[in-house]
Amino acid sequence: MARQPGGTLLVVDDVPENITTLAGMLRDQYRVVFATKGADALEMVRRETIDLILLDVMMPDMDGHEVCRRLKANLATRHIPVIFVTALGEASDEARGLQLGAVDYLPKPCHPAIVRLRVQMHLERRNQSLALERMVRERTAELAETRVEIVRRLGRAAEYRDNETGMHVIRMSHTSQLLALAAGASAGEAELLLNAAPMHDIGKIGIPDRILTKPGPLDPDEWKIMQTHAAIGAEIIGEHGSDLLRLARTVALTHHEKWDGSGYPAGLAGEAIPLEGRIVAIADVFDALTSERPYKRAWSAADAFAHMTGQAGIAFDPELILICIH
Repeated sequence: MARQPGGTLLVVDDVPENITTLAGMLRDQYRVVFATKGADALEMVRRETIDLILLDVMMPDMDGHEVCRRLKANLATRHIPVIFVTALGEASDEARGLQLGAVDYLPKPCHPAIVRLRVQMHLERRNQSLALERMVRERTAELAETRVEIVRRLGRAAEYRDNETGMHVIRMSHTSQLLALAAGASAGEAELLLNAAPMHDIGKIGIPDRILTKPGPLDPDEWKIMQTHAAIGAEIIGEHGSDLLRLARTVALTHHEKWDGSGYPAGLAGEAIPLEGRIVAIADVFDALTSERPYKRAWSAADAFAHMTGQAGIAFDPELILICIH
């Protein structure tokens, strides 16, 4: 059924005459539906989009207070404004209704003009609240997308400086996401890792060109300097309340740790290495092995898997390697 421009109101009262009276006051501006039992009202709210409820208190089986309590306990219905319309006129009755989450309390008999004004007022408040929530959601999504894009661009900047195409971070990020899902992460957790993984080598920005772009093997002193890129990356990202940046920092700091404790910068071992760092380590090395570089040919996937399987329990988490094989 088409919705009235003013919205849909649910009138709940066990006395049909009371429903008729309220409906007569409101149906010229709103679509009015009704229920004579509390249970029927809850079922109707589940089936239909209701904008406001006018609710009697004294009803058999389930009174209005219990109906309101259940509405406010349900995340899907707690936002619907409830106006108690009742013959209970004591201040304590009104206080109880408002404590249960009702927005207003009208004593019977009701004056039509008052009913219409109160309904209009609470619908306008609800609409303003919904519009504000929508604006906040849209702005939050925009800020989150901007943050993700900055992280991606910084990750690619680090790869370009390292004489790579910039595609490495994209490939290894998607591999990290797939491995996280296979390891039991939720879709949201895996997507967060997808967006954090590009920052794994951001610390290379702080490594001197003479080391970063050296065509031959690094000497021991140069290798020590190269190893500092993990800590530099964590420092660049910093400490933030954002889940994305917290995870990016963890990945940057721990993706060169090894299962046997021989990695860097902290020499963490086994499950002391955050799971995300263990996942990114595998994705990073796999893509490096299967990609052509100026100093090496691209390995086949089979050769890369064979090599990494040999490093299970040494460089890599053996359970994650097992997941990769299967």
